[in-house]
Amino acid sequence: MSDPTDSTPPSDRPIIGVMGAFECDEAVRRLAYDVGRLIARRGGVLLNGGRGGVMEASAHGARDAGGLTIGILKGMSRADSKANPYIDIAIRTGLADARNWINVCAADALIAISGGWGTLSEIALARKIGKTVILLHSWRLEAPTEVDKLPVAESAEQAVDMAFAALVGDA
Repeated sequence: MSDPTDSTPPSDRPIIGVMGAFECDEAVRRLAYDVGRLIARRGGVLLNGGRGGVMEASAHGARDAGGLTIGILKGMSRADSKANPYIDIAIRTGLADARNWINVCAADALIAISGGWGTLSEIALARKIGKTVILLHSWRLEAPTEVDKLPVAESAEQAVDMAFAALVGDA
């Protein structure tokens, strides 16, 4: 897949999932913002859980760069599942944490930034179905075989480059 341009319809743009903690410190927030900004600059659509922390920061970065953002939310209504202000399309699932499956299936590749148990579940689900997951200041997992090793990025730029590079074989 070549890098999309602004003329690529949103339905044909790669969807990059950014998974991470609902609460995070300022350093992680800046990292997530940069990841979102870089995804949008590359023509990708950003998908996340639509809430605070890493999710809000990455969506903020994508929106500031003119990108499209999708939030997959836990609740069924606006009253019980408010999206952060940087989400363009809020999908309320009523599935609570089971929405992690939707996050994983809907994304072409995922970047995990920091994160807790929910992020770990998304990492595991994604790997179970063969999706690329890039770890960025996230879980350090020891794989039982070399084949199962997860790529680890040291910067926002490297994480986004790795995610988009993984899409080349999917064209």
